[in-house]
Amino acid sequence: MILSDHDIKIAIATKRITITPKPDLATQLGSCSIDLRLGRQFRIFDHSKFAYIDPKNTTLTATMMKDVVVKPSEPFMLQPGDFVLATTMETLSLPDDLLARLEGRSSLGRLGIVVHSTASVFDPGWRGMIVMELGNLGRMPVALYPGMRICALTFEELSSPADVPYYKKKSAKYVGQNKPEASKISQEK
Repeated sequence: MILSDHDIKIAIATKRITITPKPDLATQLGSCSIDLRLGRQFRIFDHSKFAYIDPKNTTLTATMMKDVVVKPSEPFMLQPGDFVLATTMETLSLPDDLLARLEGRSSLGRLGIVVHSTASVFDPGWRGMIVMELGNLGRMPVALYPGMRICALTFEELSSPADVPYYKKKSAKYVGQNKPEASKISQEK
């Protein structure tokens, strides 16, 4: 079952869902979702220094990306064909019986901006900053401003609480993240 706006408001008020800083429900709450705002932290590939990506090379995946932090009023220019990791302004904590799905916003999709490639599900028990996989599928650069509504979260109830929520998984590679982290796929066996 997907939570309605009514249920999202209750879940936030009772701290079942924790979003920090607290969202402005008048502008961020939809009928079954809540919009999150673009943060200032980005992680971009330094593709001119590397010939390819090797997911098994632990050093390479971390060193082939660099951090970029933009000023609050400064846009981040997402070039055509580029792929970057970006954060929202908000952090999220979920209970053990609720998952969140990250969705793009139609207004940005109509400009060629996608906000996730594959990582759209935040498992029950998620705690941390939201990191998005931004891409520009268009032919022109797009200015993205910190604070703009960039994505939406919907929430789905599980039939029962998860036996092993995300924060308890031994394989949870991104638990508690507070910035866009490079892929940790090389840690998988």
